[in-house]
Amino acid sequence: MKVDAAKAPALFALGASAAYGAAVATALGLTLSDVDERTFEDGEHKTRPASEVAGRDVFVIASLFGDADESVNDKFVRLLFFIAAVRDAGAQRVVAVCPYLAFSRKDRRTERGDPVTTRYTAALLEASGVDCVVTLDVHNQAAFENAFRCRTVHLDAAELFVAHYAPALANGAVVVVSPDAGGMKRAEAFRRLLETRLGRSVGGAFAEKHRSGAVVTGNALVGSVAGATAVIVDDLVSAGTTLARAAAACRHAGAARVLAAATHGVFAPEADATLADAPLDAIAIADTIVPWRIVDPRLRARLSVVSSVDLVANAIAALHAPEAAAGP
Repeated sequence: MKVDAAKAPALFALGASAAYGAAVATALGLTLSDVDERTFEDGEHKTRPASEVAGRDVFVIASLFGDADESVNDKFVRLLFFIAAVRDAGAQRVVAVCPYLAFSRKDRRTERGDPVTTRYTAALLEASGVDCVVTLDVHNQAAFENAFRCRTVHLDAAELFVAHYAPALANGAVVVVSPDAGGMKRAEAFRRLLETRLGRSVGGAFAEKHRSGAVVTGNALVGSVAGATAVIVDDLVSAGTTLARAAAACRHAGAARVLAAATHGVFAPEADATLADAPLDAIAIADTIVPWRIVDPRLRARLSVVSSVDLVANAIAALHAPEAAAGP
């Protein structure tokens, strides 16, 4: 979806999101606005808009994942300061576009004194002056939406993965598997989309999972995958333990193939080895995070990155449309 160049918003991309932002800009028929970024000797930084923003809609693209150059915390603070800077410079409306929104996994207290980082993240973004936050597949959509008082736009990447895997699922039985009971709603939504795309029945199942601290246990699989292609669906993959255990449970239950779709490839340091040895035929992730930690050629050969650029570009175009700009 293109936008009217004569009424174009200011579109910025911070740090490691520059390449992703440039692709979104191209999809919109725009060019990225200039950013002046400087890092001081003690690690402090200054980021400011180097293009005019007064009276304009401003969209700031920043995927909040840690990489070899910046931590998640560094990127989040940079985003907060930049939003405040464009607000001070007279922006009409500021939208934070975070394809991967960090700190979303801790959305409730499971132990006394636990932080609820989803709520704190919302409070900090709102304090910086943001009007709307756009993201893909947060861990708990209800918690995300309830944490914010400003407008939120939650994008679902399920259709991207359905389109990616559908050609490989043209023949034979298919079962969509949630890696734990908590993800059943997400897996069910994916199952229905896939069933519509394939034009035939698609089964459902879920794997047993118990977590105590950093220890994950449980080996049972509820549902039948015998002789079928199992498609494990999750919002993200970090250490890889949950995905590897679910894949092993599917193989043990007789699955002919095991595929995985996880929107955000966080890939903690141990994930490379864990998933390289996992009984997975293929893993698909979205391009919300650069999979820079994956170096094992066995895993690289099975890993596909699915573009979410058009999904995000369409959301930006819809938000910038006159009827959206006139709304609350």
